[in-house]
Amino acid sequence: MSRPLRIAFARIAQESNALSPVRTTFEDFERFHFMEGAALLDACGPWSTEAKKFMRNAELSGFVKAARADGAVEPVPLFSAWAIPGGPLDMATFEHFRDRLVTDLKAAGPLDGLFLSLHGAMNVDGELDPEARLVEAARTVIGDTPVGASFDLHGNLTRDKVAALDVFVAYRTNPHRDHAKVGRKAGELLIRTIRGDIQPTSAWRTLPMLLGGGPTVDFMKPMRGVYAEMDRLERDGRVLSTNLFMCHLWNNHPDLGWSVHVTTDGDQALAEQLAEEIADLAWAVKDQMPPTFLSPEEALEKVRDARLRRKLGTVCICDASDVVTAGSTGESTRLLEVFLAQGQGLETLIPLRDPVAVEALWQAPIGETVSLEVGGRLDPARNAGLHIAGTVLARKDQDVVGRMVALDLGHVTLVLTEGMAAAVKPAFFTELGLSVFKADVVVVKTLFPFRIFFLPYARMSLYVKTDGITDFDAAYELEFADPMHPRDTVYDWRPADRRRRGITG
Repeated sequence: MSRPLRIAFARIAQESNALSPVRTTFEDFERFHFMEGAALLDACGPWSTEAKKFMRNAELSGFVKAARADGAVEPVPLFSAWAIPGGPLDMATFEHFRDRLVTDLKAAGPLDGLFLSLHGAMNVDGELDPEARLVEAARTVIGDTPVGASFDLHGNLTRDKVAALDVFVAYRTNPHRDHAKVGRKAGELLIRTIRGDIQPTSAWRTLPMLLGGGPTVDFMKPMRGVYAEMDRLERDGRVLSTNLFMCHLWNNHPDLGWSVHVTTDGDQALAEQLAEEIADLAWAVKDQMPPTFLSPEEALEKVRDARLRRKLGTVCICDASDVVTAGSTGESTRLLEVFLAQGQGLETLIPLRDPVAVEALWQAPIGETVSLEVGGRLDPARNAGLHIAGTVLARKDQDVVGRMVALDLGHVTLVLTEGMAAAVKPAFFTELGLSVFKADVVVVKTLFPFRIFFLPYARMSLYVKTDGITDFDAAYELEFADPMHPRDTVYDWRPADRRRRGITG
């Protein structure tokens, strides 16, 4: 072409927990991350920050880097909407983003392609496959123009998603740390597709499998071997990408499960062959279950025994049943109750979401003694409230979390939040003047990312089961179209796969 390629880019991303009663709204996206137009393009530059207080470079930065490295591509920014994991989107919020995508594409002028950063595990009230609907809505404007997308490896593949997209690239790391790399790879493949340099030809398989792969960490057994084989396959120049999705457990799609997607350069037979091979590799690790988590009392005993580790740093305890970054409410009081009653002598920091309590305490003077009930506001059917008494220690109005109030309860410091109570990074506590290093115990409500950010402080990390909507077996109450491993006995993945892909005969 004599003119630069014009490729629009946008993000609409959230990982939804279908078991949460708290609906995700447009305000949740605004609070966490929403940018548009020229400001978005600037944020994706080499010296800028794409998602403030979360991540400097993510998928859109990677795409923009691919476009600028090419030298003959004009990246056309639309908007970027990213919300923390939570309950399903209400229909009004989904329709807002769908219609905004259509409107912005119409206003963008002639386009040669579209890049979307999606998650793959978004739930919407009244819409079974919302991300496929977003791509289909975009195609009402751009027609058969090539569309590429990046996905989280906890996304769920469906027939409609696969049919709607030309280029498909998912994370290869868990904990996730390759956002920008994935965006750049997807961008490069999309640009080559638009120019006709490659002919993306895809095959996919889907497994009726909820759990397996041990801890599912990419650099640990057994997933390390699976990903190493995928890397080896991609060294064949005919193979453009291989992707393995380990699914978000708490997604309400009836065809939920692990899945595989392979793209070759014009070789359908090879794509089908490799998809089968990788699916078999994934099925082979199905019986290696995640580790069994401790009870709060067992965790407390281990903390007491870890005297040297506590002197040299802190012990991080993940409340694995109330993982905010997997869509839980963050309001479980079970750990708080145990550490208040039995954790004397251990300086402990605990986060808890309770917007009602924050509102009640927001005007209270620092040092004032208070007595109130906390927790159990958002999902009272699953989470009980707990009466506490202490003094107001600190407060802060934070961009993402909202208003925060720290209470001194004696050996426990409780951080009440208006919004997200994940405590992913030490700054969650330190911005309130609390010392992570001096604490014996720091409670977090995120499964993997805390291990990266707390690395300078944590001398031991424990996972605790407190009974909640991010327990691994909590998903068993959802309805699926097929028997699902390990809830049910499944001997062969192929019958469910063929039905899901619409293969007959």
